[in-house]
Amino acid sequence: MRLNTSLPGGLFLCLFLGLVTIFTGCEEIEEDKPWIQVERPDMLFTDTTLMDSYDKGVLAWKLKTAYLERWGNKDLVFVRPVLVDIYDSLGERTAFLRADSGRMDMKFSYVHAYGHVYALTPKGASVRSDSLIWNKRDNHVRTDSYVRVVSEDGDVLQGKGFVSDAQLDNWRILSNVTGIFQDAAKRLKEEDEKEAEAIESRNRAMAQPPKAAPAPEPDPKAETERKASPRRPVQDFRNLKRAGNRPSAKKVEGN
Repeated sequence: MRLNTSLPGGLFLCLFLGLVTIFTGCEEIEEDKPWIQVERPDMLFTDTTLMDSYDKGVLAWKLKTAYLERWGNKDLVFVRPVLVDIYDSLGERTAFLRADSGRMDMKFSYVHAYGHVYALTPKGASVRSDSLIWNKRDNHVRTDSYVRVVSEDGDVLQGKGFVSDAQLDNWRILSNVTGIFQDAAKRLKEEDEKEAEAIESRNRAMAQPPKAAPAPEPDPKAETERKASPRRPVQDFRNLKRAGNRPSAKKVEGN
């Protein structure tokens, strides 16, 4: 028995169109994506930029950065990196601070430095943390993060929380303080020797009798006036006989 596999032309055309319709329906229909407005800063500086802050007319700090974004609608300024020179009341540069990035408001009422923050105090101590915030209201620098301070003597102090004045001159770590002190025994011995020497000096000073007060020096003006005044004649009273000094002699008559 022989089967006829040939199909009529009209039927083949219907099958072909059906397959094309099926495959076309499986394809994704691309739609036009909606236009999205990208928010951009009001001002953008990609070159070296300097900003100064003054306290009552005196330069307090000077910030230097290589990238600055100013967002007026958010009242924010973003900078990176952060390089700050800190000045004292006489206008002398006493400390500096650097960090990877920072932000502040348009009125410079605060500066938040973050990312590998490093600061050097006027006395030579270094401060490291992941963030530091300067607040203009109380003119203090603080953070709630962990800090590591290396003093000018080489002592290492670390703990959580940090507060300091704006010049980084007087600072303290708030909690969980631990430290490594260089040559602690030697330094304690030197301090004890200095204290003993001071006590001995006070004892010697107390044992010595008090010195007599020096005689007052003559007044040159009074001496000059005395020499210039005329001298009065001095009377010799040794041979002077006054009446009534001797009793009068009485005449004695004999019987």
